Amino acid sequence: MKPLKFYLITDTHYFKNSLGAYGKEYEDFMDSEQKCFAETQSINEATFKFLETADEADILLIAGDLTFWGERECHEDFTKLLHSFKEKSGKKIYVVTAGHDFDNNSFGFNENGRFPIESVRFDELYDYYKDFGYSDAIEFNKEHLSYVAELSEDVRLLVISNDIEGKKHITYDDEFLGWIAEQAKKAKADGKMMIAMEHYPVLPGQPVLALIEDAWQAESKKLVETLADNGVHLIFTGHMHNQSINVTKTDKGNLFYDVCTGSVIGWPSYIRLVTIEDENTVDIKSIQTPEFDWDKKGLNSEQYLIAQFEKMIRTLIVSMRDDPKRFMRKVNIEPSPSKEKLFSFIGKKLNKMTVGQFSHLLLVSADKSIKKDSFVEFAVDVVRSIFEGNQPYVEGTPGGNLLLKIFKRLKPFFKKMKDSQGNPIDFYETMKHTAGNYGIDDYNATLKLSE
Repeated sequence: MKPLKFYLITDTHYFKNSLGAYGKEYEDFMDSEQKCFAETQSINEATFKFLETADEADILLIAGDLTFWGERECHEDFTKLLHSFKEKSGKKIYVVTAGHDFDNNSFGFNENGRFPIESVRFDELYDYYKDFGYSDAIEFNKEHLSYVAELSEDVRLLVISNDIEGKKHITYDDEFLGWIAEQAKKAKADGKMMIAMEHYPVLPGQPVLALIEDAWQAESKKLVETLADNGVHLIFTGHMHNQSINVTKTDKGNLFYDVCTGSVIGWPSYIRLVTIEDENTVDIKSIQTPEFDWDKKGLNSEQYLIAQFEKMIRTLIVSMRDDPKRFMRKVNIEPSPSKEKLFSFIGKKLNKMTVGQFSHLLLVSADKSIKKDSFVEFAVDVVRSIFEGNQPYVEGTPGGNLLLKIFKRLKPFFKKMKDSQGNPIDFYETMKHTAGNYGIDDYNATLKLSE
């Protein structure tokens, strides 16, 4: 087969700036956001301008959450941007829509606070995006806005969505799984390689994210088996705004890779360049999104996006002390007066602690090189690295050794731990591989799809 190259981005969350993204309530809202809001139009325009002249591939995949909250004017503007990009670059575009793109309580901000903006309905998405995958499809499932497209003479793309009219992030039923299996078998019978794209990760981006129901595809194992056991060994995903590459093996011994890519408009912000060398070899490279035009207060784009990410984590930790109700809302804990007092007390302690003092509470020791560091800043760095991928807190590093001691100390309290889909998991191993990357490089890797 001939090698095939394409670019991939995800979670563009386009918001038309003139709709309203300013004021005190906006600033309060952004204290707890990983992704940008007012800046998203500028970031998207810069990204598509870069991709217009990026000459290593003439195909672009976009893995969902195209708009901020499905605002009608944002869909209208974003599709204009896609049409312009397509006309200027000559590149083909294939999209999948997701939960942020329809049936939402969309909003903007001005000097009077938050105000509602009209969101589109699910049944309107086809007309907006028919020129970006749907109309060129050789197979189309309108209920799921899912389809099969010919990327080349040798490679087919299976695009699947877990949204339908009136429901989001659904479990795939047997009928739809049967449709997926049918498309995979057709590709194999026609002598084609098939790859897939879905918005939701099929494998958790990091092990700890398996604890969060919304972080990955419901009943993931069924989908993995349906794909991998029928010859589809690679899927591209987004949603969690994290950078990761993960692999699993089905009971029948077939490998399955999930390449999850960070959001364009929040840190980590990357473009993937994918090269399918042959049916068994896929090369993944990561390209940082370009500089965008905005008053970034003297920072470059990377520094600006990182600062927004870190502000989100610091706000969460500080709100534990200063506004425990806000903290509990963010982490989905039902508030009560007694819980407020408890979290306020814990927050006051944590916000003053050093790494050494925190370690002492758990009866473990920290290396002298990090002992006097702020616990809050250490926690911010750990959380950011989980989303960035290639997490550096591995065994043999001061921070990694400390975290492994802490996880070992806490393991007896989590003996019967299960993920959000009811699968038993080992607390120590889960946290070890969340804090440190012991597997595939999350940015640049060559994947072998079969052993």
